[in-house]
Amino acid sequence: MHEEYLKPTEFIDSDSPEVQAFVQGSVGGETAPREKAIRLYYAVRDGIYYDPYRIEASRDAFKASTILRQGYGYCVTKAVVLAAVLRAEGIPCKLHFADVRNHLSTERLKKMMQTDTFYYHGYNDIWLDGRWIKVTPTFNLSLCKKFRVKPLDFDGVNDAILHSCDLEGRRHMEYITDHGSFADLPYDEIINTFLTCYGDAVKTYLARKNHGGDFEHEAQRENAAEQVENQQRHE
Repeated sequence: MHEEYLKPTEFIDSDSPEVQAFVQGSVGGETAPREKAIRLYYAVRDGIYYDPYRIEASRDAFKASTILRQGYGYCVTKAVVLAAVLRAEGIPCKLHFADVRNHLSTERLKKMMQTDTFYYHGYNDIWLDGRWIKVTPTFNLSLCKKFRVKPLDFDGVNDAILHSCDLEGRRHMEYITDHGSFADLPYDEIINTFLTCYGDAVKTYLARKNHGGDFEHEAQRENAAEQVENQQRHE
């Protein structure tokens, strides 16, 4: 019934040695699909460091095996990894994409993108217990703490998509346009969207091979500065 979402693909290379090794190190002795899905979700969420400053435009850079070798990615590539490791364990998984408005970002990223809209934000649809469940493995736990955003927990039963507000009650994430689900990465659509919807800085950035910056540390510094400013304002 869901054979299309179980097969390895160009980008979701679930049969690669890197994916197989990651699965073996994450699942342990679990045999139930739900428990395996939960373990793999957390392994990807926290084991792959979120870094939107190191996005490369090559096709190889979007493969699950590549992301696992390098240990970092962003929403799209982390969703590709989760799809790969779940399919490797016989759990059907799709890639899902939506445009979202992100109210919590670093100043450098906002300036580079020239918009607060993230086009083709990637997450997953997982088939468990006879239904599709939406999950988002994007933000690792340490980043959530620094951004003061509640981390997304997954219980294998309920959807786990990004919260609308952070722990301070500030707007966090709005889902704007749903692009639907895919059996493999719509690479051309994503790259073309990046090149047409973002500023020239992003085009220049994607053309570079050595990307600098540390998104998590920038988030920590800016959040700390904002807290000091708020404290001084109320004194």
